[in-house]
Amino acid sequence: MAFVLCVEMSNGYHRPEKPASEASFHLKCLIITGQMRKLKELMLKSDNRICADCGAQDPKWASANIGIFICLKCSDIHRSLGTDISKVLSVTLDEWSDGDIESMIEVGGNSYANSIYEAFLPKGFPKPKSNSSYEERSKFIRSKYESQEFLKPSLRIVEMREFIGDLKVKVVRGSNLAVRDMFSSDPYKAQTTVKPSDLNPIWNEELTLSVPQTYGALKLQVYDQDVFSADDIMGEAEVDLQPMITSAMAFGDPELLGNMQIGKWLKTSDNALISDSIVNIVDGKVKQEVSLQLQNVESGEIEGTRTE
Repeated sequence: MAFVLCVEMSNGYHRPEKPASEASFHLKCLIITGQMRKLKELMLKSDNRICADCGAQDPKWASANIGIFICLKCSDIHRSLGTDISKVLSVTLDEWSDGDIESMIEVGGNSYANSIYEAFLPKGFPKPKSNSSYEERSKFIRSKYESQEFLKPSLRIVEMREFIGDLKVKVVRGSNLAVRDMFSSDPYKAQTTVKPSDLNPIWNEELTLSVPQTYGALKLQVYDQDVFSADDIMGEAEVDLQPMITSAMAFGDPELLGNMQIGKWLKTSDNALISDSIVNIVDGKVKQEVSLQLQNVESGEIEGTRTE
């Protein structure tokens, strides 16, 4: 499945060439409420300066209902769990309700939350690290929060969730991405590696997503990595899963069929497709190639494939 990447970032330095109107916008962004100030103070506590799940430094995301601070890579997996398990918000980019902030303050942060969710973590059990793969993070985070395997047994409340199946997404490349640093950008999708100073990155990286019975569009986001400030958004796009899933379910087991076209996602004025996207059976797998125009940004395209 081809996806577009969206980035949420803002550069941390003042660019003299920016017009006064833009400079004043950044000044307005510095005004925070008393509640947000409490959230920022909580984030600065020593145990909250590292991701609750992988230990990455300086996390800028949070799960408001669990009460933890997490890094960008782990936040993407938390988001895939659904808001009933983990409500993911950016500390620097999203608007927070008073209720969400109070929930974070009530828990107190990573140490207390981990004392609950990792109370029965087996000795020597491998936790993901900041450089761990997506698969390693996903396995641990799902075990920790979705299956609640490390929680005290009497506290476990596990809802059985049904999934249609796994969707493999291969992010192939981006082209003509927007400049977010002085002359270039360091683009990445939340689950891919960073490509330093490259506006036409080649990823060729495969991701695996579980598709629940009730599903919506898949939102893809591309970011520019910044070292001293929040990452800048470089565009986003939504991928309609229905054409592929409907076609796959209608034709049955693809391993029993020869190579053939079974569906199509049409380009329209209200989607991000660059051209019509064909759903095919190829070597016993349902595959779809997608080329997307990044939205809410001056330029950028993403290419990829998805396989069920």
